[in-house]
Amino acid sequence: MNILLPDADLQLFEQHFLPAHARNLFDDLKQNIPWVQNKIKFYGKESLVPRLESWHGDSGMSYTYSGIQMNAKPWTNELLEIKKSIEPLARTQFNSVLINYYRDGRDRVAWHSDDEKELGLNPVIASISFGAERKFKLRHKRFKENQLKHEIILPNGSLLIMSGVTQHHWLHEIPRTAKPIGPRINLTFRVIRLQNKKQK
Repeated sequence: MNILLPDADLQLFEQHFLPAHARNLFDDLKQNIPWVQNKIKFYGKESLVPRLESWHGDSGMSYTYSGIQMNAKPWTNELLEIKKSIEPLARTQFNSVLINYYRDGRDRVAWHSDDEKELGLNPVIASISFGAERKFKLRHKRFKENQLKHEIILPNGSLLIMSGVTQHHWLHEIPRTAKPIGPRINLTFRVIRLQNKKQK
């Protein structure tokens, strides 16, 4: 379904993968992906990123965000299966994917846009979710924090496609929650267009 927001192009497929298939893919990814917990610096202080990550893609693909540079690990069979299934819907041939593993409700990702220079002008981001449902919050950049916001629940096996000018106008986050919640794996497929460029 289309999610109607100003200055955005969002499509949500709530059950792109059936529950049993989604669970199998979650288990395969959890076991086979070489997870790392990167470190990030804020105001000169170094701290651990509040989730586990892994970056995969075509040979030579690299990606930099918040001062963290990642070089692509090879595609796995599971990643290629997922990639092949979403490319017709996204009308895009992806060359890389960032995978986040949220171990529980304490793991999160802060407000940001996927607008790094490597991704080009109007990037297509295809986001697959496996495991526990989490809130996906959006906030328009031109308005004060509480004036134009939206919230989506991303169920197990869902696909969210963000395209067009979405990243120019909207921030998004996965907030921390105190509620008991199971683990979640999220994959954001991308197209890296510029290499060896530092983030603005």
